[in-house]
This record gives sequence, C-alpha cells and structure tokens, in this order.
Amino acid sequence: MNVTHLLIVGAGGAIGAIGRYMVVALTTNLLGNKFPWGTFVVNLIGSFLLGVAFVIVLEKLHGQAELRSLVMVGFLGAFTTFSTFSLEVFSLFHSGHVISAMAYILMSVILCVLATGLAVTLTRLLIQ
Repeated sequence: MNVTHLLIVGAGGAIGAIGRYMVVALTTNLLGNKFPWGTFVVNLIGSFLLGVAFVIVLEKLHGQAELRSLVMVGFLGAFTTFSTFSLEVFSLFHSGHVISAMAYILMSVILCVLATGLAVTLTRLLIQ
C-alpha cells in the first residue's frame, strides 16, 4: 500500500458517495420516504455493478490493483451501504413495521444476489 493507492481508493470513494447521495435523493423524490427505497435501489444497482466489475476487472483484466481499488473498493464500497440498510431495518422493526422490515430484508438479499449473478452472467456473455 502506498499514497497513490490510497488516493485512488479515495477518489473512487468520493465519486461513489456522491453517486449514492444522488440516487437516494432521486429515488426518495420519486417514491417517497415511507419505505427505504433509496438504499434498496443503491444496493441493487451496486450489486449489479459489482458483478460487472468482477468479470471485467478480475477475470478479463486479471485484477489490476489500481482499477480494482478505484472501482470495486473505492467507488462501490462508498456507493453501496449495508450499514445504512441495517439501521433502516432496525428502525422499521422498532417503529412496529414488522412486515415492511421483513420485506426489505428479503427483497434486498434475494434481489441483490440475483442482480450480482445476472451481471456476472451477462458481462461474461458480452465480453468474450
């Protein structure tokens, strides 16, 4: 690890954090804030993008350290948000919205895993 490597991660993280903020704001404006749609959409998009990055960066480009750090660690690490997801689930449970909390957990886990798998499969088909 060196300073250049840290700056690459930081640059990706800054772009990811801004992207996350924009997607959450747009989603909340469109769908409201009664359900944590913003975090859900960010995690779904992030899971898909991580699948694409996995194939391109690790499989096709053989894991170039700088690109992996920029995209997978920096950008997607800041863009997706499991800690926020956890707090939102807790808040839904705590406020008595048990069905919404359970739906959020199931939708997030199942659809984000499917998004990652779909992205890996599609990216492998497109980049041969």
